[in-house]
Amino acid sequence: MADGQLLAAIDIGSNSFRLEIGRLDNGQIVRAEYLKETVRLGAGLDESSRLSSQSMRRGWDCLARFAERVRGFEPRRVRAVATQTVREARNRAEFEAGAQARLGFPIDVISGHEEARLIYSGVSQFLSAGDESRLVFDIGGRSTEVILGRGREPQRVESYRIGSVELSLRYFADGRTSERAMRDAEVAAEAVLEDAAALL
Repeated sequence: MADGQLLAAIDIGSNSFRLEIGRLDNGQIVRAEYLKETVRLGAGLDESSRLSSQSMRRGWDCLARFAERVRGFEPRRVRAVATQTVREARNRAEFEAGAQARLGFPIDVISGHEEARLIYSGVSQFLSAGDESRLVFDIGGRSTEVILGRGREPQRVESYRIGSVELSLRYFADGRTSERAMRDAEVAAEAVLEDAAALL
């Protein structure tokens, strides 16, 4: 790729959607523009794991705005990925169809392990190029990724189906915290994340 080439990455997360545009400069990607919108897509999943029409509309409207920023980009210069909420939504095909129509580019619904790999790849770019072991946690809206790596290479990646939005809706739905609710949330998180101790 030639210097000056623009690239775009779109993250369709459970809580926020992000658009990052970078410019290639001497083999490095330099941020040119960054947009983030709190969409709370994951809050729209009901008990049967179906996205509400309102949450899908919020997501589609955001992607329509992002589309204005990437209009004219070559398709191979744009990567859009969707994570846990879209992975588990039973009506994800409906959301994907509307999302791709508004964005104008394909959307990959990536696995939890691929999400973890990409997280480590991004984090490692901002760390020294040493060969030491590194442990990275990413707590998202509906999933938590744990990655053990060495230098720039991930060695073990895990994704767990628990996140901040899901816990908030389950234990703090009224916006209030209590000692009992906090304890219950901690127990729920520990039950899901206990396997992560094996990475330490």
